[in-house]
Amino acid sequence: MGLETLERRTGVALWRQVADQIRQAVLPGLGAGAKLPPETALAETFGVNRHTVRAAIAALEKEGILRAEQGRGTFVNDRKRLRYPIGRRTRFSSGLENQAQTRSGKLVSSRTVPAPPPVASALALPDAASVVELATVSSADSVAISSATSWFDAARFGTIAEVYAETGSITAALARLGVADYTRKSTAVEARHASSEDLSLLALSPGAIVLLTRAIDIDADGRPVLYGESRFAADRVELMIDTAP
Repeated sequence: MGLETLERRTGVALWRQVADQIRQAVLPGLGAGAKLPPETALAETFGVNRHTVRAAIAALEKEGILRAEQGRGTFVNDRKRLRYPIGRRTRFSSGLENQAQTRSGKLVSSRTVPAPPPVASALALPDAASVVELATVSSADSVAISSATSWFDAARFGTIAEVYAETGSITAALARLGVADYTRKSTAVEARHASSEDLSLLALSPGAIVLLTRAIDIDADGRPVLYGESRFAADRVELMIDTAP
């Protein structure tokens, strides 16, 4: 992939454009552990000053793509993207069990609210029915992989926030509340820039891309049990659509 001309009047900061081009055009030609070219060389390549390059490199360091070693330079991290399978039974922990030694979920916040129209529709609930809304972060080997917002019928799963806080697992929480198994009804995927909240939760730099999934899960009787929106850090995860029965 070749270098693209930087746009100075698009509203996108130059350092962000440089960071994106380092990611897309420079890093693919370097192996894991390779040393990044000097700041002066990168500044000349992109036609910007060293401060802009330094800000771009700092952003990529924060996202875990690069690492700086005092007195030696900046190197490409050897961490590979995790492959997250999306299929009939989509589960965070089991989906990554052969790729990460530890997987965990943390409850960020919870509340009971009237269901927004898209949530009511997804859960087949009357308009403004009460739902429990959970904000969570999932990590693999202590690195935040995704942040999510999930909604559940409050009449059926009114205590799911407490159970999730204890178990750190949606699957375990649903099992404790009477749903022994559930399957994926639908998943929609799109890419977008991370919100300010996701930047903080996932330790990303401004302008970072997340992969957004919108999913509905159903129980054995076909009743919706969960509608969720998950944001995966695009530099840490690739989504793999599993078509196996």
